[in-house]
Parts: sequence; C-alpha cells; structure tokens
Amino acid sequence: MGGMMKKVQEMQAKMQEMQKELENKTVEAESGGGMVKVTMNGKQVVQSINIDPSLLSEDEKEVLEDLIKAALNQAKEKVEEMSAEEMKKLTGGLPLPPGMKLPF
Repeated sequence: MGGMMKKVQEMQAKMQEMQKELENKTVEAESGGGMVKVTMNGKQVVQSINIDPSLLSEDEKEVLEDLIKAALNQAKEKVEEMSAEEMKKLTGGLPLPPGMKLPF
C-alpha cells in the first residue's frame, strides 16, 4: 500500500511539472491562408492574434469573425493534441480511460 501511495505522489508531482511545461509551450494556428493567426499556450490561453490589414474593413467583418473563430478552434485542437502527447510521456504510453481528460 505504501509503495502505491508513493507512486501516486510521484505521478502527481510529474503531472504538476507537465502542466507548468505546457503553460510555457505554444502552438500557432491560422485560417484564411494565413490572414488570421492565433498563438495559444498549452493552457489554452490566447497569447496573440495577428490579423491581415486587408480584413479590417466594415464589409469584411463577418469574414474576419469566421476566420478568427476557425483559427481559435484550430489552436485549441493543437493544444489538446500537444497535451495528449505530453500525457503519453507521463503515463508511459498507457491510454487514458474513455472520457478522462487532463486536469486543465
């Protein structure tokens, strides 16, 4: 029992370390052929948004909104993939049970 508790504590420490590392890693996603770019960290916090000046007109408002949404969703997917890869490293490749998400 004591050995099991020690392994759980080690896993918790590694998980906290992984969370800190993910916060410092970033992904970049783009939409509209690079007209909208989003940078997001591993905690799914948007770090920056870069918008091509040609989209900054009133008649492009709806297109711009759609491109921002697409880039944000793509960045979120990339962060989830990056988090899953880090979790594989932590768990030695053992898959998470269905429906179990990372704690962030």
